[in-house]
Amino acid sequence: MNVQNKVVLVTGASKGIGRAIAMGLAAGGAQVAFTYLSSVEKGQALEAELAALGTKAKGYRSDASDFAQAEDLVNQVLADFGRLDAVVNNAGITRDGLLMRMSEQQWDEVIQTNLKSVFNLTKAAIKPMMKAKAGSIVNITSVVGLRGNAGQANYAASKAGIVGFTKSVALELGSRNIRSNAVAPGFIETEMTGALDAKVVEEWANQIPLKRAGKAEDVANAVLFLVSDQSAYITGQVLQVDGGMLT
Repeated sequence: MNVQNKVVLVTGASKGIGRAIAMGLAAGGAQVAFTYLSSVEKGQALEAELAALGTKAKGYRSDASDFAQAEDLVNQVLADFGRLDAVVNNAGITRDGLLMRMSEQQWDEVIQTNLKSVFNLTKAAIKPMMKAKAGSIVNITSVVGLRGNAGQANYAASKAGIVGFTKSVALELGSRNIRSNAVAPGFIETEMTGALDAKVVEEWANQIPLKRAGKAEDVANAVLFLVSDQSAYITGQVLQVDGGMLT
């Protein structure tokens, strides 16, 4: 998958899937700009890890859910890297709870962080992409956005919204050679799933045709494909990385 020297911005890269995406891109020779909201020390540590792979990397402490910060971020990336070839909208949170008990704040926080951030970064990024007449936008949705999940009405709504947004952008910008696709992870081993009871994980795995949870690197590989030139004729698609969960 040819991502050599592509300038790619990844949001929410400090841990889990975002981190795996940033590392995979850097290993493939891409120049990586990434955002984080954890400590500056953690951001600097990841920046050093990425640079150690032999590519240019820079971290930005930026909140993607804030429209003004998103615009400023893209401008900073353009100033530091000279161009922007792809954006991976990965930033996301959960505030789970049954609808009867879900607060307005829990709803708003998830929609703001998971869905509005995708609008913010995409809107800012397509400006230089339209000038370049090329670009790839990859949005991280979820299988939950495709089928729903009890106790996650806010999360499912945000991820379903990403699917509709992805397809709409593909239709709007295809004529400008800007592609828009989404990746829908299933049950993936991350820090969050690591806190689950082993029996719960086993029960989940038994429902998956491949009989195992996925790895963050499995999602990263799908993202690399959609960023790369090998997917040049693919847009408006949702690639499920779920071990066959929704088959």
